[in-house]
Amino acid sequence: MNIKQFLTEHGVEFEAIRHRDTYSAQRMAQELHVPGRDVAKTVLLRANHGYRYFVAVLPATRRIDLEMASAALGGGKVELATEIEVGERCPDCEFGALPPFGSQYDLSTLVDASLADEETIVFEGNTHGEAIRMRFADYRHIEEPLVVQFTREADAAKPGSVR
Repeated sequence: MNIKQFLTEHGVEFEAIRHRDTYSAQRMAQELHVPGRDVAKTVLLRANHGYRYFVAVLPATRRIDLEMASAALGGGKVELATEIEVGERCPDCEFGALPPFGSQYDLSTLVDASLADEETIVFEGNTHGEAIRMRFADYRHIEEPLVVQFTREADAAKPGSVR
């Protein structure tokens, strides 16, 4: 999936931003001088021992609460997938990069409700050296994610919370 081509085909306005390679959403926020709450990090969740996978999108400043994610997905065990599993599902992206468009990989997408309050979001493109900025409303329109609460503030970690 070429994100820029995908967005252009959908008539969505966006800005592609080249930057030094970063390997975390917080580092990308620092590199781009934007608040971490505006940067959407994307992780792959494995449910029911790999029976199902989901793309989870959340602000860089928050952590996934696996119990809340499990409840949002209807119960069952939820874990973080490995980078190898990400690479297997998104072979067209740089290793470790995961775009917030699960629908393009036949995966459902969850978006944390706290991110839905932002006017614009910034996320990693197909590589660790390019970010995409777009309106959240446009993202929501073309991706049609399930918007639910499944995170906590990063400093409010508890057992079962992961970055």
